[in-house]
Amino acid sequence: MTDIFMPTQLQTVTSAPFRSDDELMDLLIQRLPERLQNVLNWLREPDHRWVRIPAGVLFLLGGVLSILPVLGLWMLPVGVMLLSQDIPFFRRLQGRVLRWIERKHPDWLSLSGDSAGR
Repeated sequence: MTDIFMPTQLQTVTSAPFRSDDELMDLLIQRLPERLQNVLNWLREPDHRWVRIPAGVLFLLGGVLSILPVLGLWMLPVGVMLLSQDIPFFRRLQGRVLRWIERKHPDWLSLSGDSAGR
């Protein structure tokens, strides 16, 4: 049985080189303002689990309560991305989203459309 996140032989020959989830996440984070990059990189460090998990849960709750002012659906992906560092279910979900972004919106990762197999 093959892993859904590993490229097949056909994908390896016809598309861009395989990038890990961490590499894709780094490319996505590089598109953000520098201050936000620093915060996210700090949160992604393994020692900061004690901050990352409660923040991820709060972001998910804020996304669910998006009908209230200030809160919004934008909070759901942020919560998933924070929790993906520690919870396998969210890690798989993050991998699928990052692969979709790589295929459909390579410009979000500063990739050219041709090199992403578009």
